[in-house]
Amino acid sequence: MAKIFTMKQVTIIVPNGYANLASIAGTFQILTHANAYWQKMGNKPMMEIRIAGFVTELTLDGGFFSIYPVNIEEIKKTDLLIIPSVSHVYDEVIKTNAALINWIWKQYKNGAEIASICTGAFLLAATGLLEGKTCSTHWNAAADFKRLFPNVTVHADKLITVEPGIYTNGGAYSFLNLVLFLVEKYFDRQTAIFCAKVFQIDMDRNSQSPFHIFQTQKNHGDELICQAQTYIEENLGERISFEDLALKLSASRRNFDRRFIKATGNTPVEYLQRVKVEVAKRTLEKGRKTIFEVMNEVGYSDDKAFREVFKKITGLSPLDYKAKFHQEPILV
Repeated sequence: MAKIFTMKQVTIIVPNGYANLASIAGTFQILTHANAYWQKMGNKPMMEIRIAGFVTELTLDGGFFSIYPVNIEEIKKTDLLIIPSVSHVYDEVIKTNAALINWIWKQYKNGAEIASICTGAFLLAATGLLEGKTCSTHWNAAADFKRLFPNVTVHADKLITVEPGIYTNGGAYSFLNLVLFLVEKYFDRQTAIFCAKVFQIDMDRNSQSPFHIFQTQKNHGDELICQAQTYIEENLGERISFEDLALKLSASRRNFDRRFIKATGNTPVEYLQRVKVEVAKRTLEKGRKTIFEVMNEVGYSDDKAFREVFKKITGLSPLDYKAKFHQEPILV
């Protein structure tokens, strides 16, 4: 007996007051092109795509743009639900969108798959559907995410994470790769390649690590650890003994490590490595020094160890990183 084809209902939601226009419009455009190409190849339409929310109009970007979503309460069932990126007032976003969060939860329980874009993961996590699971979000939002949702494992290095019926992605315009992932899943590889070519998107990216900027946050309130962070940052070229540093700060090594992890989210060794690599990245981007000079500048004498730590944190070798982000100035 032939399988009955059913067109997929896709809903791109519009949160109240805090949606990101690019992630809504970009997702809509790519899925619409995929649907048109699919039909051009002789198939029935795969998707009916709607933009919906509890608001009737949303003005964005200083009033230059407006979105007029359909009434989300008229949508009884959807097969794929896409949550766009939201602004960085996360507590307020969650508070203002309680009804939408409940609607998302009901749709998932009714069989819908969910894809969240960038900081849209905050709305998704607020449903409780990510409890005990993994997700990605913008690397710059990972600390806030962990604060609000400690029972969710954040992989801020990953571009896309997959849980049963739930897909999340990293930051900003990396949502284009998530949409290609969805195109390949719902249509096929050929359609995804077509969309990649039309929109000129690099396919098969799987990490946002090369774009991560390590920020040495010191607003945690632990003065002793602030002193330790400052010491590390000012002595990158030296061999640092954390036993001696803890003693210098009148703390036991065990207590020092515990407080350091609580304050920064990293062990002292991890923090030192990340600060060293961040300085190395900035120097490589300028392109004036060799990799050997950069390595020595941040306190590494073993080039193998430097390359291994650098690649672990950025996903690229020092040479590949320099090639990717350094360009000689164009002379006019």
